[in-house]
This record gives sequence, structure tokens and C-alpha cells, in this order.
Amino acid sequence: MKRNVLTDTQVKNAKPREKGTRDKLVDGDGLYLELTPSGSKIWRYRYQAGGKDTTKVIGEYPSVSLSEARDLRDRIKKDLVHGVDLQNVLKPPEVFTFEKVAREFFTKQVEGKKAKSYSDTIIYRLERFLFPKIGQQVIDSITAPALLNLLRAIEATGNAETAHRVMQVAGRVFRYGISIGACMHDITGDLKGALMPTVKKHHAALTVEKDIAGLMRAINGFKGSFLVRCALLFSAHCFLRPGEVRHLEWSEVDFNARLIRIPAEKMKAKRPHIIPMSPQVVTILEQLHHLTGTGSYVFPSNRSLNHGHSPMSENTVSAALRRLGYSQDEMTAHGFRGMATTILYEHGWTSDAVERQLAHVVGSDVRQAYDYSQLLDKRRQMMEHYSNWLEGLNKFE
Repeated sequence: MKRNVLTDTQVKNAKPREKGTRDKLVDGDGLYLELTPSGSKIWRYRYQAGGKDTTKVIGEYPSVSLSEARDLRDRIKKDLVHGVDLQNVLKPPEVFTFEKVAREFFTKQVEGKKAKSYSDTIIYRLERFLFPKIGQQVIDSITAPALLNLLRAIEATGNAETAHRVMQVAGRVFRYGISIGACMHDITGDLKGALMPTVKKHHAALTVEKDIAGLMRAINGFKGSFLVRCALLFSAHCFLRPGEVRHLEWSEVDFNARLIRIPAEKMKAKRPHIIPMSPQVVTILEQLHHLTGTGSYVFPSNRSLNHGHSPMSENTVSAALRRLGYSQDEMTAHGFRGMATTILYEHGWTSDAVERQLAHVVGSDVRQAYDYSQLLDKRRQMMEHYSNWLEGLNKFE
């Protein structure tokens, strides 16, 4: 058989003939170079043992050069003649599955180094969307079309934003894999423009962790009135409609039960609404009670601050957001609802709890009554989870 048909230049410049496929370049005498879709180049030696064809991995180019691969091939061939166990010749290369690389990335770059709420979101996206489909695949064998199919399955559920975020997490894993030699290429770069663009909604909302973290820091550092700062914080934690926030009355706040009870006539769906108060919300309202507690409205207008007989202007929260630097196309007073909805669904909360907390009409009158009585504990847990998540974003960098 002809030996040494490859040259160093051929090996260096070798690429698969077709994008997304595996290919190989034969050197001779059983040695060949496998070209993976991700760009890795693996030396393999094919030989017969016990009447069966067997293939051994020799190493990866350029760590193992052409001449070194040939030397190893010759050594293995010689040892085979003398009956030496090949397991003692070469240590099998470490297998880097996507999940293995992702968990190492999470441990070294995310866990304990970012806010817990952010870490929880990253591991949730990995375990919910990526591991079940590609977790056990060798990371450098995953193709862009395979990842795209996974992402389009998420799109099909109606959540294009989540598909984009999952792709971002996958990209971080691939880039970490490159840094440790587990893969050669970040395939998410090949998917630019392949996903549906996220559509801006009428009520613009921030839905990415780092953006929400910036918003919460801006609100906590708000230089305007204490009343408006409380309105911004309350809107973020309770995500009521702006009109429901402005018209909230102290008579509807029950500090002992840690509940807000809004009567049906003040709600859009004309049904009474109950909001469990997280400890953070209780603190906000207790502090505000010293300022506006003698009046009717929790958030009165500045003109009636002393007696609280007129609600806050409908433009106050929106104007405060503009003052913080957010345009109408970036964040709105109503956007706190979309912000909470996106995060709560991503964190695994079910639609019955989320939709009930949004005061959306779900089911019949009988179902409505059942939801009020049976979901309160679940919604309290959810609201405390969300407030803790928002509070944790103060540590986000």
C-alpha cells in the first residue's frame, strides 16, 4: 500500500468538502485524518484484529502533527505484531459531550460568580432546552442544522425570545469549549439570521437579565421623589396594570394577611383581584405608609400628597422611566407585566399561577372561584420568588 501520500500543507488546509458533513483524508497504511463539521481534525488508525476492522484514535491535529501521527501508527503496527495490548499504547482521548462542557462552563464562569437568580436562569435553560436534545452528543460533532432544529422547536411554542436566549447560552458553551480544546468552532455564529426576529410589542418591556438588572439599579438609585421611586419598585414587584397601581387605596392593603385585595369594579375584567405581598413589597408599602398613609390613595398625586384624595398622574411612572434613560421603545409602565411574564415562564412557573396573577380571565366562574381559593399559596410562593430574583439582580455585573 502506498505510504505517506499527505503533505503538511494539505493537512493544515484541509476542510470537509461539503459544509456540515464529515470527511476524511487518507494518508496510507491505515492512517487517515477525519475532518469534523465543527472544524476539528482527528487522526485515526484503521487495522484488523481478530478478523475484524478496528479503528483507534491517535490524536488531534495540530497537537499531533503528520509526522507524529505516522510514528504512532508505526508503533501500534509493530506492537500488534508482538501482541501488545493497544490499551497500553495510547490513552483514549477525553470525550467532551456538550453537557460535560456546559457544566464545567457553568461551574467555572457562572455559579458563585454571578447573582444566584442569573445562575438559576442559565442552568434552567441548559437543563430544560439543551441537555435533553444535545447533551450527550460530542460537542464538536454537533452541527448548526441540528441546533437550529432545536431552537425552531422552541420558536414553534410561540416564544421567539426564549429561542434567542437559549442560542446565546449555547454560544457561550461552545466558546468555552474552544478555550479548553473541546471544540474548534462556535456554530451559533453560523445561525445568524436563521431565527425569527423578536417582535417589539406595543408595550415595550425589558426581558433580558442584564437589562433588567440595569433597570433595577437605576430605580434603586432614582434621584426623584421618594413617592415615585416607590411606585417604580411596586410596579416592578407586583406588575399590576398602571391604572391599578395609580388607583390602589390603603383600604385595599392588608398588612396582617400580607394581601392586596382590589374590588371587581376597579379591575379590567370586572372580577376581584388578590395580590400576595412579598416581604419586599411589604417593606415598600410600610415605608410609604409614613408619607401617604393618612390619605386614600397609596400613590397620590403630588398636588394632593397631604390628603391623598387624588391618584398619581397616569404619566408619572412613564415619565420616571424616561428620566432614567429608557425610551418608549425600550420600557413602558405597562412593560413591567411583560417583563415578569417572560421571566416567570422561563423559571418554570405554570400558566395557571402566572395568568391568575396577571388578573387574566381563565375559565368559568366556578373555575375562577376555585383559582382564588386554591392558588393563593402557590402564587404567594411565586411572588416571593420573583421579588427575590429582582432583589438578587442588584449583584448582577
